[in-house]
Amino acid sequence: MRKCVLLVTKFLLIIIVIYIVWRVVIVNKTVKTNTNTQNLISNIEEHSIENILNDINYESVNISNSENSNNTVKDKNSIDDIDIANTDKVDITDWKLTLVNYENALPSDFDIELANIDRTRKFDARAINELKQMLKDMKKDGIENVWVQSSYRDVKYQEDIFNKKVDKYIEQGKTREEAEKLTLKTINKPGTSEHNLGLAVDFNYVDYSFDTTKGFEWLKENAENYGFILRYPKEKKDITKIDYEPWHWRYVGVENAKKINQLGMCLEEYIEYNK
Repeated sequence: MRKCVLLVTKFLLIIIVIYIVWRVVIVNKTVKTNTNTQNLISNIEEHSIENILNDINYESVNISNSENSNNTVKDKNSIDDIDIANTDKVDITDWKLTLVNYENALPSDFDIELANIDRTRKFDARAINELKQMLKDMKKDGIENVWVQSSYRDVKYQEDIFNKKVDKYIEQGKTREEAEKLTLKTINKPGTSEHNLGLAVDFNYVDYSFDTTKGFEWLKENAENYGFILRYPKEKKDITKIDYEPWHWRYVGVENAKKINQLGMCLEEYIEYNK
């Protein structure tokens, strides 16, 4: 009997020991877990939601600034290439931009009010003051040897000088087709000449030596301030279909003249650009 009691007591003691050990393990584990949880909470508190959002915003701002910086460089480069890239397009139906060339003839009902440059030469009355002021200012600057040799021509007169040039080439042995092709390099067909429009002038003699004169240099530098452009530049003859003419200048208005020169365009390109 006593032996049985001892066995039961021993068994109970083992159970108690096991229970105590189990409790210690559970408590330690709970304490450790709670400690880790508390640490995690502390870490979150140290990096609050506001801070996290601030960090995100900071990164966004950096990215945005970087993109803006790249865009700024791109925009600056564009402006360097074309300083007036952001300006408004102009109205290509403006009378100052009327295009007359090999494929754009004067309308059949074209009418013009003319005013005299001198006793024989005339110009569009709306622009003649700018032309006269330009000539006056050239003289003030010491350019005495520049004059208007040719300005407005009516269609009949244009026809006469065109046919005379064709006949001259035929006399040299050219066929009519060859003669007309050669003539078109310097003289437009009647109704397709800017002289018929009344907004073009030829200075001095029809001579390429004009571009070696001080007058030509003055015009290149100052003509845009009076609304005039060199109408047929060397590098644009594939577009204008007219050989280089340093003597031929066209009125387009001050704003247009400056833009055309700044863009490095001829009139055909400028009108296409503004469509």
